[in-house]
Amino acid sequence: MSTSRLISLNTQRWLAALLILGGATAIGFLADTHTSLTNQAMVYVLAVVFAAYALRWEQSVACAVGAVGAFNFFFVPPRWTFEVASHDHLLTVGAMLLVALLVNHLVAKLRDETFAARINETRALQLQTLAQVLSNTESQEEVIAEGIRSLDQAFTGTNTLLVCTEQGELAIPSEISVHDMDGLRCCMREKAVLGPGTGRWPGLDAWFIPLFAHETLQGAARIAPALAADSPGRAHAQALCALIAQALHRLQMQTTLLQAKTQADRQQIQSTYVAAISHDLRTPLAALVGSASALQTQYHKLSQAGKDRLLEAIVREARYLNQVSENTLQLLQLENAPKAIRKDWQSMEEVVGAVLTRIRAQDTTRRIHCTVAPGIPLVQADAVLLAQLISNLLENALKYSDQTIELVVAADAGNLVLLVKDRGPCIPPEKYQAIFEPYSRNDQSGQRGTGLGLALCKAIAQAHGGTLGLRRRAHTGNTFVFTMPLGIAPEMAEETLV
Repeated sequence: MSTSRLISLNTQRWLAALLILGGATAIGFLADTHTSLTNQAMVYVLAVVFAAYALRWEQSVACAVGAVGAFNFFFVPPRWTFEVASHDHLLTVGAMLLVALLVNHLVAKLRDETFAARINETRALQLQTLAQVLSNTESQEEVIAEGIRSLDQAFTGTNTLLVCTEQGELAIPSEISVHDMDGLRCCMREKAVLGPGTGRWPGLDAWFIPLFAHETLQGAARIAPALAADSPGRAHAQALCALIAQALHRLQMQTTLLQAKTQADRQQIQSTYVAAISHDLRTPLAALVGSASALQTQYHKLSQAGKDRLLEAIVREARYLNQVSENTLQLLQLENAPKAIRKDWQSMEEVVGAVLTRIRAQDTTRRIHCTVAPGIPLVQADAVLLAQLISNLLENALKYSDQTIELVVAADAGNLVLLVKDRGPCIPPEKYQAIFEPYSRNDQSGQRGTGLGLALCKAIAQAHGGTLGLRRRAHTGNTFVFTMPLGIAPEMAEETLV
């Protein structure tokens, strides 16, 4: 606050004291012929009480002395003089002076206690509000912003809040002075509050408070103004810093727990992959070795039909191993780096046509009926992964259904929609989520599989910003629904199609 404003405010208080005395004197004159001298003295006592509560102690004490003097001068005989003719009147004036000073002291004390109670209530409410806000923060930046806001609300000086880096050092910006930088580092090193009233570095113009929570240093704060006699203010500053430190520690623990959980999940997935792959590869490898050994040792003794059956078994098991390997590698790649896929503008007619051409070897009876709506725009996708998703869905349908399979591709509300409908056994609704988990199967037919196909399809859909779901068909069968957003194809691509 500027000096001129302080002078102006002080002048206003003295004028207020004069107005209070003038008002009491005016009331005394108005009631002079209607009341006794004692009642007139009570008017001045009320004026002293009002002044003690409304003004500073200097003005209130002066008002008390002035009230006694005014009462003596204007109303105590002989009037218009400070002489007192009667001993009774002298006793009255003396008692009035003592009462006025005592009332002034008591009312001033009550005023200070009321003011302190209001400050404590405000500070308690601020602590409660800050605790609630910090409990919902999700980043270090949010905690720092809320902490600075609360410090600036409670203390009018220049406040600074700094947090430690991963190496445990303060991240100090260049605008921080060397003096403040030393204070921040020293309070962290000593793990104690520095500044006026603390017994440590009393010559500082601010409090330097370490952000300390659960035996861990989170940072430090500089808070001003700092007065040596303001112990409640220093305690409030420490309470604010304690809440901020606890919030930072909570975020740190959440990050650590999340990293530990992610690492544990990754290790669990890898262990599951290794165990499942080892189990699923053992049977086809044994079949391959057995068939190849039989051809090697019994080649001249086997008939041509026997040789053909062994060769067919080798090819079948090799294809199965290749499929398992491709699904496993693609799933691992998508889970470890889902954003690393290479997208380009693709024609759905070409992708679907390539898949159907490759899968006809398994669909000898032509059970797959395909419908691709005309006018579907280009989609931005990884053609290999998109083809693998469609291929896995169709192979899954061929494996578990012996009736017609419908493949429908269309565009709807800015999304690409791909449906694979079969008439196989209905999957229970309670398994709609689990069936897309790795190595989860709903197989009651004895068909061989690893449980990776649908999990890979789900990962491919998510990598393209889409979804893969399942719903039941009327009567019997299932419908797998793949959707992904349609981007705006570049003009060059559209012209090329034309």
